Amino acid sequence: MVEPTSYSTAVKDLGWCKAMDVELQALEENQTWILIDLPPGKDAVDYKYVYKIKRNSDGSVERLKARVVAKGYTQQEGIDYHETFSLVAKMVTVRYLLLVAVVRD
Repeated sequence: MVEPTSYSTAVKDLGWCKAMDVELQALEENQTWILIDLPPGKDAVDYKYVYKIKRNSDGSVERLKARVVAKGYTQQEGIDYHETFSLVAKMVTVRYLLLVAVVRD
């Protein structure tokens, strides 16, 4: 089993179709986006799927995973976006910072 490099390849396999359905359902449940009308003269940022095979430690397939990602590289600063900062922190990092704060009083 190999990871597809395009939607047209992935859509031919039921396993990858299910993975894409699961991804879209999760995005809807988490209210990741809302539909709006674009301003005149503006185009929506295109997207693509990224496919990954998640494996168990013994090498067997655990599950197929599909992610929807925006093609942000097509945007132009000042035209399509103004800010690029997005705060993301892993819990391991947060715990470490709390530990340092406690140790240093």
